[in-house]
Amino acid sequence: MKHGHRLIIDTILYVLVSGCAWRLVPHDLAPWHAVYRWFRYWSALGVWDDIHDVLRDQVRQADGRDPAPTAAVLDSQSAKSACGGEQIGYDAGKRVRGRKRHLLVDTNGLLLVCMVHSASVQDRAGARLVLHSIDQQYPTIGLIWVDGGYANSVDASLIDWADHELGIKLEVVKRNDDIKGFQLLPRRWVVERTLCATRRSCAVRRWESKEV
Repeated sequence: MKHGHRLIIDTILYVLVSGCAWRLVPHDLAPWHAVYRWFRYWSALGVWDDIHDVLRDQVRQADGRDPAPTAAVLDSQSAKSACGGEQIGYDAGKRVRGRKRHLLVDTNGLLLVCMVHSASVQDRAGARLVLHSIDQQYPTIGLIWVDGGYANSVDASLIDWADHELGIKLEVVKRNDDIKGFQLLPRRWVVERTLCATRRSCAVRRWESKEV
């Protein structure tokens, strides 16, 4: 290898943090075309997922927790997008045309699962995709906190389905209707913080144009 792994990783992290195009990578880093080949290769092998999972488990252990989570928090966010073909849809509830991302995080806000699809997909339908994926990947999870968009007095079918099919309890964290404006909701604030962080990342937003 002409360029060491360390320099290649540093260059990839530069693109991730700065959000710049690959061709605009500074000349004091590794050549962008060489780095991009390694990035694509490692992505195909699932290396980034493996690195993420190892680091998350280490953070949990350093915090005195078991690496395998037993509880999680689920939320979704619709984001505007002007391009993307079939991946673009209209979220009537939030009046947003674009994509919707579902994030499942542990109780520290560390990412467990992320799925991105058209904003027209209902929250309950998207949640089933997420819950199906964790059945094998995180079998220790038995409790997930959600908001009223996933289950309410009109349609609580997701709660029954998760309980009977997966053995997972969904607990709805409700807003206080007597309080106007922003509310810091118990349990849910950690996933909202993570969603906010992804919204600020240009590189993450561009990556969502890929099929997920």
